[in-house]
This record gives sequence, structure tokens and C-alpha cells, in this order.
Amino acid sequence: MSLFPRRHSRDNSLSDHCFCLIGYELAKLSNRLGHIVLLQIAFDKPEHLALLPQVKPFADIIEIGTPVLKRFGISAITTARELCPDVMVLADTKTVDGGQLEADMVFGAGAAFMTVLSCASRATHETVGKRAEAFGATVIVDTITESGKAELLPPGITFPASFGYVAVHSPTDARLAGNKSSAHIDAVKHMHERGFRVSLAGGIGPDTLAAVIAVGPEILVVGSAITEAANPKEVSQWIRDRLPNRGLGWPWDRK
Repeated sequence: MSLFPRRHSRDNSLSDHCFCLIGYELAKLSNRLGHIVLLQIAFDKPEHLALLPQVKPFADIIEIGTPVLKRFGISAITTARELCPDVMVLADTKTVDGGQLEADMVFGAGAAFMTVLSCASRATHETVGKRAEAFGATVIVDTITESGKAELLPPGITFPASFGYVAVHSPTDARLAGNKSSAHIDAVKHMHERGFRVSLAGGIGPDTLAAVIAVGPEILVVGSAITEAANPKEVSQWIRDRLPNRGLGWPWDRK
């Protein structure tokens, strides 16, 4: 199964084309070079945005987390773009309906990625996929509502061409309630066997990095281990330095 986004539309501005096509170029690089691990740093609290200048040299993707999107709206995306113009931005919209409107808003604001729940309707997947294709952007299908299940996705399920990755989670609330399961890490191998690229998130930090690297997700999502650290810059660099085949970032990926 190919999960590459297809070519971009010529209807958008040249600058948006160049930025949104980053996800597409990285996907091609990953296919050509074998495996590239991208570091995605998640910003889930308003105060975390102040850390952007410190950690941007180490991030391939800046995630505007769902709580921050709810607090600040689309302006959080444009702020991240202004502060970190050379880093891709992901809007963790967790879209479940109203796909065209949400996709147009976040991609129009400059996000290179957005997330859509795996449990959303086929119609929502298709409409988001079409808008992502028009913007030259990439969609990540989020399986958070299926976490802990033996099968995160139904057998034989397919997605639009602009859906680039499957997000495998350990939900925050479950971890705060004491769930220490590593099932999300174990699930990466199965997702790879099914032909999906994987974005892995949930409780990832220095203590779990070795186990995570061993399963080889294409995107490694780190949140509080960086944003709540005494020295976020130091932790970001420590993690980035230990990733095999580190992501090349933008604009270096366009050589």
C-alpha cells in the first residue's frame, strides 16, 4: 500500500507549495534511502510555545497540540510558522467530521500535516485527502481511539494517497491514570508488516528511546520529556543525536 501524498495543486501560492511539499519530499527520501527517523516535538500547553526558539534546531516537525489549537486556534499555526519558518508544522486536529473546512483552515495557515481520527467516516477521510492533495500536504491517520486493541485498524482498510502515516499512541489520560503499557511500541512492527509508515507517540523520552529506536518508527513524537524538562534544548539535542538516519529537515531535504 502506498501512503505517499500525490502532486500539489497549482492553485496555491509558491511559498505554500514549497513548504507543504516537504512531507512529500521526505516520504520520497525515506523510500529511496531506506529509513529516515523524523523528530516531532509536541507543544500541548500554551506556555510551551515560548520554547520554540530553543528547540527548533532539533525538530523536523513542530506539533501544535490539540489543547493549544483549542486555546489559540489557527493563530498557533501561523505563530509557529513565523518563529520557525524552516521547520514543518503539524496541526493535531484529530478531525472526526467537517473535514474540508478544517483541512482548508489548517493547510491554508501553513501546516504541512494534520491528523484525522481513524474512526472518522470514509467520507471524512476522502474529503480531507482531497484537500491535502490540493495543498500538497500530508495527513496522519490517528488510531488513538483504538489504543490497546489487538488491531488498531480494520483488516484491508485503505486510505487516500495523501495519507502518509499511521499514528500509534499511548493516550495521555491512560498514562496519567497509571497505565504503563508498551503496547503502542510493540504495535509498530505490526503496522510496518501491514505496509504503513508509523508516527509513534506517548510517554517517549530518554528512558524509552532505546526500545523505540529498536522498532523503527518513521516519526518519533516527543512531548513532555522535552517541554517539561529543566533544559528542553539539551534534551532535544540528546534525543536528536541518538536517532539513526536522522531526518534531514527543510530545506536540506530539497537538495
